[in-house]
Amino acid sequence: MATAAFLLRSLHFSPPKLRNTPHEKSHRSAYLLRKMMKGPRRRSQAVAAYNSDGNGDLEGDKKQSSFSPFSFVTDNPSSRSAIQLPESPAEDGNVGQMLYRIEDKGRDYGSYVESGNLRWFVRETGSSSQRGIILFIHGAPTQSYSYREVMSQMSGAGFHCFAPDWIGFGFSDKPQPGYGFSYTEEEFHKEFDKLLDMLNINSPFFLVIQGFLVGSYGLTWALRNSDKVSKIAILNSPLSVQSSLPSLFQKLRIPLFGEFTCQNAIMAERFIEAGSPYVLKLEKADVYRLPYLASSGPGFALLEAARKANFRDILNRITTGFSSANWSKPILVAWGASDKYLPISEAEAFQKTNPEAIQLKVIEGAGHMPQEDWPEKVVEALSRFL
Repeated sequence: MATAAFLLRSLHFSPPKLRNTPHEKSHRSAYLLRKMMKGPRRRSQAVAAYNSDGNGDLEGDKKQSSFSPFSFVTDNPSSRSAIQLPESPAEDGNVGQMLYRIEDKGRDYGSYVESGNLRWFVRETGSSSQRGIILFIHGAPTQSYSYREVMSQMSGAGFHCFAPDWIGFGFSDKPQPGYGFSYTEEEFHKEFDKLLDMLNINSPFFLVIQGFLVGSYGLTWALRNSDKVSKIAILNSPLSVQSSLPSLFQKLRIPLFGEFTCQNAIMAERFIEAGSPYVLKLEKADVYRLPYLASSGPGFALLEAARKANFRDILNRITTGFSSANWSKPILVAWGASDKYLPISEAEAFQKTNPEAIQLKVIEGAGHMPQEDWPEKVVEALSRFL
């Protein structure tokens, strides 16, 4: 009886309340608004994921029930609309029809690079290294797609930009755990070194890092390879051993429950929206959803990586390694002030551990992924720093 009640609670959803805001940087498409609100089409109308009293329904990732492992359709309006396609000739749209609609999306500036037995998907913009090379590193459970606009603008300013999807993420290979890749920190670092060789990146480069788990692995790699890095820019990544672990990663680490959670096709888009004051436009949500919808591989890759990560040890090495006693190269911490996972106080405390090397730039209006929320402000901060 208790199990049945749990299942019913897990399957229950109620759509989040929405209100209009004058901010033009919203990420919900007019198409979804029309379907949700049953109103006329309104272009360029901004929508924030808040309720009427100003308290975010998604605030702190504590009130959400979006990661139900028992259904693709949760309380996310974009996902319900995408799966139940109104244009479908069938009574209800299905996953196959959605895949057909979105399968070619999201590969902007990208190509595949073979590295041993693994294949990386790497985005590249610019051909001149006149002002240097920038390597952009994404976090879990997202992909390099988040950097597309920042890369385009930075290459226009004379930088040669690369952004790989980590193995197991985005459009890169996703080997079954234990068969060619073990999803440990050591394995990620080893394959990353091979990728740099394949890209012929030999001179010191600029490193831009954002996000949890594999984003943190980018920072621990930099600590091991400080001679290969000239400057580092950190966008909203955990920087303290007191950092709270978002509920997604907590659920992934629970036996059996994690196996259900990792197969939620809208996991990535919900994670992004829960860390930001905005919701994604449908065309962007499609790209973040695509890998998890197309195969079970990405979910199990994330599951394996999350369970093998010692988060506290990783964060302890980051805070110690970048302190004034151990690090002297310039670091920019460009922080989305509206991040619902990581408070700005964490960035401020990190800056104080090495004030000579670390500078803090607050990006107002941006959430956990400032490169997605406000790419123009990220470009401005990076251009001045680099």
